[in-house]
Amino acid sequence: MSIETYKYNKPFRLESGQQLQELEIGFNTYGTLNKNRDNVVWVCHALTANSDVFDWWKGLFGENNYFNPDDYFIVCANILGSSYGSSNPLSVNPVTGLPYYLAFPQFTVRDIVKAHQLLAEHLQINHIEILLGGSLGGQQAVEWAIMDPGFIKNLILIATNAKHSPWGIAFNESQRLAISADRTFYTGTPNGGQKGLKAARSIALLSYRNYKTYGITQQEEKDNLVDDYKAASYQNYQGQKLVNRFNAYSYWYLSKSMDSHNVGRGRHGIEKALSLITARTLVIGIKSDVLFPIEEQEYLFRHIPKSAFAALDSFYGHDGFLIETEALTNIITSFFKTDVKGKIIELQRTA
Repeated sequence: MSIETYKYNKPFRLESGQQLQELEIGFNTYGTLNKNRDNVVWVCHALTANSDVFDWWKGLFGENNYFNPDDYFIVCANILGSSYGSSNPLSVNPVTGLPYYLAFPQFTVRDIVKAHQLLAEHLQINHIEILLGGSLGGQQAVEWAIMDPGFIKNLILIATNAKHSPWGIAFNESQRLAISADRTFYTGTPNGGQKGLKAARSIALLSYRNYKTYGITQQEEKDNLVDDYKAASYQNYQGQKLVNRFNAYSYWYLSKSMDSHNVGRGRHGIEKALSLITARTLVIGIKSDVLFPIEEQEYLFRHIPKSAFAALDSFYGHDGFLIETEALTNIITSFFKTDVKGKIIELQRTA
């Protein structure tokens, strides 16, 4: 399905106080909004994904999957800063007539959500039945549920957190160091920083998977090798794969937006902010996730009032939220069949 574009022709004010003179949002929709307008499923995507959720979340979204367009009106918007249809550093700055590059204003997760809200208004959506996302997508989803509690009925948060951790920020900064070490990043060309981006993606992969994943999938069968290892080839391949479809400038800014994530900012603390969520919430953690450890999802569960928790076993670490679609389907199915105090809750609340 082809991407659509919404153009907001007024200044878009960012949390920093800076503004974009105009805003474009790329998005995809699937299915039909019903008469009661109560069948909306809104998907918030992760760092380098796009708005075609049927492409990157196969097994969970599709005609034969849990989120079926015959039943739901499914919306996924490309996030601010991404190069898949929304305003981003390669967009033309109307003031100069040239691409922004590093003159693009810094933005936060809350700014991404504000753009989503504008699109929802444009689509005449006044209620979201189910809002969900994993990783950076989950950060957007939890922010939206706090910013406008009455708008969201059900919330699904997967492999995400209430505040980006020092560990996560350190991974992102290491990736930005790799990008900035590439001199071409500062040349102001669309292909600037590609070698740095390749290295950055290689660093990121180490956090998306884990020791066990590499130990099995990249293990050598021969004992006499001294070079040309599978693991090395894999890192190079995955780094180049991202370079072929993304740009260093969007990656730089999106990693900064992830670092900004802290639901407690300006709200008297994280716990106070999470207590504002009124949506019936399912929190899913992945036991092998080293980037967003399961303790972060347990924290969300403990402090979101009407929440349930499920722990997912996955060989794939953080990337399990994109791969383990059958397990996710089973968990989500159980959640909607039971009360929040049902069998799906595996973690007991503490007083």
